[in-house]
Amino acid sequence: MNFGKNPTATARHQPASPYATTKKAGEEIAHTYDHIYELSLTGLRFFTVYGPWGRLDMVYFFFTKDILHGKAIDVYQTQGEKEVACDFTYIDKVMKGYLEVLDTTKKSTGSGRKKRGPAQLRIYNLGNTSSVPVEKLVSILEGLLSTKAKKHMIKMPRNGDVPYTHANVTMTFRDFDYKPSMNLATGLRKFTKRCVNYGIKSKVKKETDIGNEHSKESD
Repeated sequence: MNFGKNPTATARHQPASPYATTKKAGEEIAHTYDHIYELSLTGLRFFTVYGPWGRLDMVYFFFTKDILHGKAIDVYQTQGEKEVACDFTYIDKVMKGYLEVLDTTKKSTGSGRKKRGPAQLRIYNLGNTSSVPVEKLVSILEGLLSTKAKKHMIKMPRNGDVPYTHANVTMTFRDFDYKPSMNLATGLRKFTKRCVNYGIKSKVKKETDIGNEHSKESD
């Protein structure tokens, strides 16, 4: 495949990180199975999903933990000392989009040798469409936790993760009227409230313990 001298096309088809490469590989495999076997497939791209019951390895969680414990946090900058920014998406907005996509899923058209025409193949972005600098994330957490963060500014490696993420939800809006609107400060307030309720300052609970507590609350 030749992209000539178009750097945009090259960047789009040659991802820079292992994470992005696996994502692209999954979409290419989906295309192949849709084409050969007429399997109806839908792919969803999530952009830095967060919420009260988010994963413990996400940046907003360990930032909160370290700020409350008085530990320094690593805040990345680009090689040109610019801010790193992410498109943070609140979990409720992701689930709303997910359910709307699920409700419009069609059956596969292939069945052995009997094929009934093209099958559905879709890829949608589920993001907030508004990139927020990591330093602003830290500032919001400082305000919510009433604690000043000890920041350790370091540069990102030249190869690997991307310094900015931004979701283009044009297709998602067109097909499902998808309108993410949760303000990061509002979403983080829900998260930090849960952290305080579960005593993150004195003890960081294991993920399994938190999951068990969540199950009890749901009963």
